[in-house]
Amino acid sequence: MIDKKNTSYPKEKINILFLENISETAVKNFKEAGYSSVRKIGGALSEEELIKEIKDVHLLGIRSKTQITAKVLAAATKLQAIGCFCIGVNQVDLKSATKQGVTVFNAPYSNTRSVAELVIGLSILLIRRIPDKNKAAHEGIWMKEAKGSYELRGKTLGLIGYGNIGSQVSVLAEAIGMKVIFYDVVTKLPLGNAISKKTMKEVLSQADIVSLHVPETASTTNLINKTTLKHFKKGSILINYARGEVVDLEALRKAILDGAISGAAIDVFPWEPEKNGDRFQTPLQDLPNVILTPHIGGSTEEAQLNIGEDVSNKLFQYLEMGITSGSHTVPSIDLPPQEGTHRILHIHRNVPGVLSEINTTLSQNKINILGQYLKTNDEIGYVVLDVDKKLSNHAFQLLKEVKDTIKVRLLY
Repeated sequence: MIDKKNTSYPKEKINILFLENISETAVKNFKEAGYSSVRKIGGALSEEELIKEIKDVHLLGIRSKTQITAKVLAAATKLQAIGCFCIGVNQVDLKSATKQGVTVFNAPYSNTRSVAELVIGLSILLIRRIPDKNKAAHEGIWMKEAKGSYELRGKTLGLIGYGNIGSQVSVLAEAIGMKVIFYDVVTKLPLGNAISKKTMKEVLSQADIVSLHVPETASTTNLINKTTLKHFKKGSILINYARGEVVDLEALRKAILDGAISGAAIDVFPWEPEKNGDRFQTPLQDLPNVILTPHIGGSTEEAQLNIGEDVSNKLFQYLEMGITSGSHTVPSIDLPPQEGTHRILHIHRNVPGVLSEINTTLSQNKINILGQYLKTNDEIGYVVLDVDKKLSNHAFQLLKEVKDTIKVRLLY
């Protein structure tokens, strides 16, 4: 990390806002690094509330509930980066963030183990019909029977999506004696003895338990619906700890009541309450052998600690060295610091001639570039420049005047 006294902008003046009970690990990490202006708010904010709060914020930390819209980003005139302390980034308008040169980071791998372990646990509970027996015991009814209760060993687990979480579930399932089959739209190398299937229908028709591990996209909305539910093996179990829009819950309710599906575990929903204690409704309430959880698939102490460390580290590296590895908006650059230089970050619209103008402008003013790296995406270009210390302030002012500039920041 760059020493506090060498940074061009005092750390205590960098305003950081954390929402949604982000791990104290992140708050502690920033304060220990000299960023004293850190505010933490317990829940999510509405668009209107966030527009009021974000005006002077340089760095924003959120989880999955806060929606970062184009209007919010337009009001965030000082915003440098957004840290999504979760797996996904679908709550951020990435197109608008890209156009404004706001770097967006997340933690795509930090809670995969937490979700994977829970999927296995849920599989055991559902195939043994524990939810029904538990409910009966709480109501004073004794249900000691083996009917409809099975072991996982020897059963087939079908995974729809074989990414970071799906592949970990695969390994754990094999370790307890299950056969694993999977379908993914992208060709994936199977782990262990898992078998890739050519179609989703093959997986649905052969699996005793189906677990979903797909992102929320136009193609995955209502992926499991009244038509695809007909392909499921009779009496199979469905687990969705992926995204709320992936399953048609009304269709699933009917399949459970008809006996086509023998059980389900659902953690994510098309609509979810904004905060703890709010009223929650779903078509799956009061159904037999159904486990409903409040979007806590990755919510363990270990996962939150890992997420806090991961996203904090990415934000530190961007704030202090301009490193954008893992960014979803600004192109990824990892240029190590050079001795005797000051670093300038230049974000611009991706049009021809900008780099040429940068180099020509600095050359005409006899400013030597000691290190430079450019990377672009469809919308913007990102240039990291290391220049002579004595001339860095002059270079900074010149670069702000370059045509098609979005943002310029003098790091140190």
